[in-house]
Amino acid sequence: MLYKKILFSLLLLWGLSSRAQEGIPVYWDYLTENLYLLHPSMAGAANANQIRLTARQQWFDVEDAPNLYTASVNGRVGEKVGLGAILFSDENGNFSQRGVFATFAYHLLLSRNYVDLNQLSFGVNVGVMQNTLDESAFDLTDFDPIISGGSQTDNYFNVDIGMSYYFLDFYAHATVKNVLPRERAIFTPQLESTNQRRYLASVGYVFGKYNSPWSYEPSLMFQATDETQEVSVDVNGKVYRKFDWGKLWGGLSYRRNLDGAQYLNGDGSVTSQRSQYLTPFLGVTYKSFVVGYTYTYQQNDIVLSNGFHQITLGYDFGERREPYECNCPAIN
Repeated sequence: MLYKKILFSLLLLWGLSSRAQEGIPVYWDYLTENLYLLHPSMAGAANANQIRLTARQQWFDVEDAPNLYTASVNGRVGEKVGLGAILFSDENGNFSQRGVFATFAYHLLLSRNYVDLNQLSFGVNVGVMQNTLDESAFDLTDFDPIISGGSQTDNYFNVDIGMSYYFLDFYAHATVKNVLPRERAIFTPQLESTNQRRYLASVGYVFGKYNSPWSYEPSLMFQATDETQEVSVDVNGKVYRKFDWGKLWGGLSYRRNLDGAQYLNGDGSVTSQRSQYLTPFLGVTYKSFVVGYTYTYQQNDIVLSNGFHQITLGYDFGERREPYECNCPAIN
């Protein structure tokens, strides 16, 4: 019984954390050739149209553990307009969310020629989401007026906006998720904030001689939530190896929350810890097909289980032009 209570509490805490990431949670998709899932400004930014499928499962040995599935497509329409769409399903124990996003992006080509990359992009997502809270399995031995004992559902919409800039081997992204305040009926207004706004900012550079088989990409990504003031940083290293048939790529990411969470020890003392995640990733681009895998390990004293697995499958089609003369794999 005690184990079940602890398990429920951890799943509930994870669900609360995921609700702070309304919409699609921010994981490591941007490192496995799936930047569009994070940044609406990347819809149609690449030289080819893209289809991506992802499946993420956490805690294989835990019943009702969190899982996430996404399907997306994006591409260029004409010279400057990008369009995209995303479907997702995110389940965290008794809480789940599903939704669809439609994306519009506009790309300004600032290059004076057709071989040097200099592109500024803007994008907006409009999403419709459904939240469901299943309380049928809750223990109602002790009466709680907040718990209905049934299943509650609420539908709402929100907006993401973003900007991306690529200049030769350099790039930067800035995105604001959940721009609009939204009150959701299934949560208690006094306890749940209407502000789910999240800020993302990333920067990176790809080192290597042009047309060399090897290139190296260090990057940083910062996240901050408006309401809770939580801040985290990703430090990433990625390596590419080109072949006649495509390329191999892989690397390592380290994520650290800069704000500590407090918990109670068995002796009654209070301890603080900052969440840390180590994520190796590996993938291959074979002609027009993309396969990627990430494994996330949480480096903390208090964890329910460990090992978060994600698979990414992709297909690129409809190349528009010859590649730019730069180390810019996200565009070329």
